[in-house]
This record gives sequence, structure tokens and C-alpha cells, in this order.
Amino acid sequence: MSTTLAIEMNDDVFPALQEEPEQMIREMRLFSAAKWYELGRISQGKAAEIAGMSRSDFISALSRFSISPFQETADEIARGFGN
Repeated sequence: MSTTLAIEMNDDVFPALQEEPEQMIREMRLFSAAKWYELGRISQGKAAEIAGMSRSDFISALSRFSISPFQETADEIARGFGN
């Protein structure tokens, strides 16, 4: 099952962003997925699915937004090795 989400925008938005509607949709999916991943709300796999790309492509895309591909901090990882 899937659900379609619709976002209404004025036509003058697209030239302002210098993007076609189809490209903007792809960007919005990626931006949303990256932010939800950054907030820890979804996994990399789910984020990649939302973005409509492979997990490795999603991980590569995270660098565009200066988002770490790791959801744990260095301290959290170090504590994990200590246990």
C-alpha cells in the first residue's frame, strides 16, 4: 500500500529555485529523509527508501548536508566498546 502526498506551490517558486517540479520533488524527498535520519527518527535504510535511492547513494548524499552517516556519537561508540 502507498499514499500519495500533494503539495501545492505557486508556479513562480520553480524559476526562483531554478528547478523543474520533478527535480524539486526528488530534492524534497531527499531533504526530508536526511533530516529525519539526522534526528534519529528513521534508519538509513528507511531514509534511502523515502529518498528513492540505494542506501549507499543516500549515505553519499548525506555529505551534501554535512550530516554524519553515523547515528551514534564517538563517545557513544567508545562506551559501547567499553561494555
